[in-house]
Amino acid sequence: MKKLLIILSLILVSCSGDDNNATNCNFLFDAGVNLTVNTNLPQFNQLQSPGNGVYVANQGNSGIWLWSSSVTILAWDAADPSRPPSACSTLVDIGGGIVESGCEDANQYSLFTGQGFDGNSSICTLKPYRVDDLGNGQFLVTN
Repeated sequence: MKKLLIILSLILVSCSGDDNNATNCNFLFDAGVNLTVNTNLPQFNQLQSPGNGVYVANQGNSGIWLWSSSVTILAWDAADPSRPPSACSTLVDIGGGIVESGCEDANQYSLFTGQGFDGNSSICTLKPYRVDDLGNGQFLVTN
């Protein structure tokens, strides 16, 4: 019994370390997202060509970025996952499939992969949303 207590104590001590990077990725809430995207409509027709993105307001935490890959459409929350929500934490397109926060640290993320770049304030990645291909240029974005 004494050995079991020692082992449990060691496990608890080794797991109780403060990992700032992991805790800094919990700023975004699970916003209900249910968006139908029709790439035949003017506001989404850029998504018919790979390498193009469209921002959709009033979805997710701070809107959603839709990105057309060569295979499908990817959907990412437009809030910087490395920061608490604020006026500057909405990610804006700076070109080349890269979005950046307007905050002092100017975190940058790839719309291709959702990964952050070296120099970001933490190791967080963009929050993804599920995208289902409904056919005929229509996609359903949900979480």
